[in-house]
Order: sequence, then structure tokens, then C-alpha cells
Amino acid sequence: MMKSFTNSVFVALISAIFVVSCGKDKPLTSEVTEVSTTANGSVYELDTLNSRIEWKGYKVVKSDQSSHFGTIQFESGDLTVKDGVLESGKFVADMNSLTSVDLKDDAEQLDKLNGHLKSGDFFETDKFPTASYEITKVSKNESGDYNTLLDGNLTIKGITKPVQFNANVSIKDGEASIATQPKDIKREDFGVKFQLPLANGLLKDDVNLQILIKAMEKK
Repeated sequence: MMKSFTNSVFVALISAIFVVSCGKDKPLTSEVTEVSTTANGSVYELDTLNSRIEWKGYKVVKSDQSSHFGTIQFESGDLTVKDGVLESGKFVADMNSLTSVDLKDDAEQLDKLNGHLKSGDFFETDKFPTASYEITKVSKNESGDYNTLLDGNLTIKGITKPVQFNANVSIKDGEASIATQPKDIKREDFGVKFQLPLANGLLKDDVNLQILIKAMEKK
């Protein structure tokens, strides 16, 4: 019973997080922000080994006992930097790399969960193999703990919506890094409405998401 409950929780939580792009297929719906960034400048290629998405989800009452967390790796991506300032960027993640960190020591349950997530019940990774976030505007953040405000377009299961992140951006000696502030994303905005049976408790609509990027200047 406990393993079944854990699997159900993870299925709902992960399905709320990742930004799904269907490759050659166009989004089914679109609410995008106009792209105001420029590609003029130096290109920085994503370091896929040191970049990732981190996610965390909760039941209705947030606690360490009711939370679960995991990662997804990037497939590719690049940034444009001009005069030491971030100009633009797009990141593509490999949906087949998604995994839950707190199930890493239970291979059987991890395989079952990941297989279910890649099936037609959720991400259909044969049809939607990648995830992406495209920056549409970069602004200075004059106050708070983050120096940059990123506007961008997020696509999940064919639904595209604008999402804004506070971020710390650093560019030095040919290396660029971006660390977004952990942000709650509403999964139902992207058509992910799965819920556990009431007896097992409700899952929050909010799922916490953080994007961590490292990129190197292309020579």
C-alpha cells in the first residue's frame, strides 16, 4: 500500500513540473510573451553535465514527510552574451532522463514510476521527447537577492504559457551560470489535473521548480 501510494504521489508531482516540447509538433494552445531578446553577441553552449532542473512537490500540508524531489537533465541549449550581459537563451531537456532522487535507492519502484511517467498516461515521451524554456526578455533586478528577472515561454503537454523567474546570473572568464529562484508552478494551468483518491490526501496544485544552468563560451 505504501509503495503504491508513493508511486501515485510521484506520478502527479513530476507530471506537474516539466516543460514539454513535442519536437516537430506545434503547441496545441499558445499564450506566449513576445520575444524581445537579441541573438547578437557571443554564443555560450550549455554544459549538459552540470546543468539540471530540480523539482519538489507536496501534499496539501507542506512538510519534509509529505514532500518528494527529483531532477531532469538537459539535452542541449545555448545563451547569447553581449558585453558581459545575458541577451537571450533557450534550454532543451531530455524527458527520458527524468528521475526521482528520493527513490534512487529503490530500483524496482523507480523503474515502475519512470516507466509510467513516460507512458501515454502522462508524458508520452515517444511523442513529446523534450522539454524547453525560452527566455523572451532579460531585465535587471534592482532589489532583493536575485540580480536578474527572466521572462520566458514554458510549454507543457502542448500548452504554452509565459512564466517569469527571478534569477542570479553570473558571466565571467568565458563561463555563464544561471540559478533561478525556486518557484511554484500551477500544474493545472498545463492540463495536469491528476489527483490521488481522497482517502490518500490531496496533492497541491503548486509544484516547486528551479533551473540551474552552466554554459561555456563557444570558441
